[in-house]
Formats: sequence, C-alpha cells, structure tokens
Amino acid sequence: MGAQLRVVLDQIATVVDADQAQAARDLVAGLVTSAPSGCTVEVIIPAGGEVDIAGVAEVRSLRLGRRELATSWQMGIAPGVGGGLIHAPSLMAPLIKHDRVHDNDQVALTVWGLSAWEAPQNLSKSNVAWQRGMLRRAAKHADAVVVPTHAMAEKIKDFAKLGDRVRVIAGAAPEGFVMPLDAARRRETLSLPERYLVLAGPESELEHGFRAAAAADIDVVVLDAVEGAEPRLVEMASAAGLPERRAHVRGRLAASDRAAVFGSAAAFVAPSSVSAWPWRAMEALTLQVPVVAANSGVHRDVIAEGGALVAHDEMADAVVDAIGAGERRLRVLAADRAKAFSWASAAERVWALHAEL
Repeated sequence: MGAQLRVVLDQIATVVDADQAQAARDLVAGLVTSAPSGCTVEVIIPAGGEVDIAGVAEVRSLRLGRRELATSWQMGIAPGVGGGLIHAPSLMAPLIKHDRVHDNDQVALTVWGLSAWEAPQNLSKSNVAWQRGMLRRAAKHADAVVVPTHAMAEKIKDFAKLGDRVRVIAGAAPEGFVMPLDAARRRETLSLPERYLVLAGPESELEHGFRAAAAADIDVVVLDAVEGAEPRLVEMASAAGLPERRAHVRGRLAASDRAAVFGSAAAFVAPSSVSAWPWRAMEALTLQVPVVAANSGVHRDVIAEGGALVAHDEMADAVVDAIGAGERRLRVLAADRAKAFSWASAAERVWALHAEL
C-alpha cells in the first residue's frame, strides 16, 4: 500500500537560513527520486511561496506566511496542515497532539545545530527562545527527532527528554556543488588573493584560525561573516599576528561563489567546537580541499579520517603541514570522505524512518 510523505518547506518564500533552505530542497528532490513504489511526496509551504521541484505530487499552501507560522506552531496551533506522514527538515514543524497508532499520523523534525543551548551568544535572543521552545514541543509531540551526527544524538538528550526517538541522518553538500566555469572571474570580483586559507565558524573561535594562518604565513578568507563584523574580525586577525591586509572578510555567498572560493583554497580551517552540522567543511571535502578542524565530536563523526583533527593549540602546525608536505594526502582523503554523504542516501533513510514509525 502506498503512502504520501508530506514535507515542510518553510523557506520557499522567505529564507532565514540559506543552508537549511537548500538542504530541504535537496532532500525533497531525493525523496521524489527514491520514493518506494506507490508512494508520493507532497510539500507544505507558507503563503506566498511557489515550488518548482520536479516530481512533487501536491503542494499545500497554508494561509499564513512563514513568520506567522513560526509563532503559531510554537504555540501549538497548526490550522490547515492536516495529518498523515509529516517530515520537517528543520525545527519548523507542526508539533501538535496526534494519534500515530490509530490514525497513522506522524511528525518528525530535524535539528541541525545546538547553538541555542551550547552557544546562545552567537544567536539573537528571539531565535534562541524560539529554538528552545520548539524542542520542548518536540519532546512532547514529535515521533522522531533527526540530527545529522551521532555526537549530536548524544548531546541533544541533555536538553530534552527524547528517549529513543532520536535518529541520525547526515546531510551533504548542496547538489551540483562543483567549481564553476567562471571561477577565476568570481574570485576576482570578490577581490581574493592568489593564495589563501578559508576560515569559517562562530566568531568567538575564529582567532584559532587566524593564529594558524599567521604561523603558516598565508592570507585568510573568512566566510559567512555577519553584517558589520569586518572591523572586529580584522582586529582579531591583527591581534593573532596576521596583518590586517591579509584578512579578507566576506559575508554570506551564493553556492557558486563559495565553490569558486573553495576551488582555489590552499586549505579549509574549521575551529568550531559547537555541536552543529559543518556545512562548510562538507563543501570543502566535496571539492577536495585539505581540511584542518577542531577535534570535536561532530568533526570526528563527519570529517573523520578525511582531514586533520587537532586541538586548538595544534592547529597552526596542522595548517603548515596541510598547505605543505601533507597537501596531496589530505586532498585524496577529503575526496574519499565526501563520497560517504549524499542527499539520495539521506532521502532513503528518511523513507525508512517513516516506514519504521
């Protein structure tokens, strides 16, 4: 007997987290392709959105926009959503009382990061409150809570009573994440130097990357800097021993621009110790960039043998090796590790999860 899996695409009209928005679209495309015989995929979207993903059987557009839905669902009010098998690729889920046993209604949601609990200073107070409130609702009403790593599966239990409802389904790099043909032009437009490291992560931990770059005598390109952060980060780089002119701070870039940046990078440095899916590290692995990362639980799960996992005080030596004698080895390891992740595999595991429930 077939089934319809209903996926929440809350960022179709309004994007609040570009990585999660792209991941949701890639997952839906994978779910359509890997759907078991007789099964279909429906999407649930806020008002004002349009879906152009091939193979989606039905689009249910709700009467409220995303902002209103976020408030409504946090309060446990979800008019017009209906029942069935619902999968949310984020915390944005209609978490209300339902009957899985008799009505076969299911709700599963995804938690991509635990910054709201581990590092709330990196987020706005309203965002922290919303995420914590949604996880509390998940503890009451979700049939499954998906996290992308085993380290997060253990950690999330410190913040919510989820019992055996936690499942691990990894993410992947964006579909089609390859070096663009006009990569050189894109790098020129971004005013990048000829040789550089790429650095990304919470602002509070970037100093470790700056120190490593200073020791390796190489420029740094910082990705995903929030608006207005450039003066602070340049000052941080200078305090770490890296001249201001060698710190190139960039904000959120489109995937094609990020691919161009990674495509010419000597290495990628990930100093974060926060429990969150490492979006940029996965992109670096995909483009065979040598990776040096903090030895955290998440990085051990995701990067594993695909990069150099070190303590913060060992990062400088690891970077010197990564852009020198160890470069070829780390590029081969990165390429091999990237093969372990795909949205097709994630989609198959989502179908299996709902079949299990």
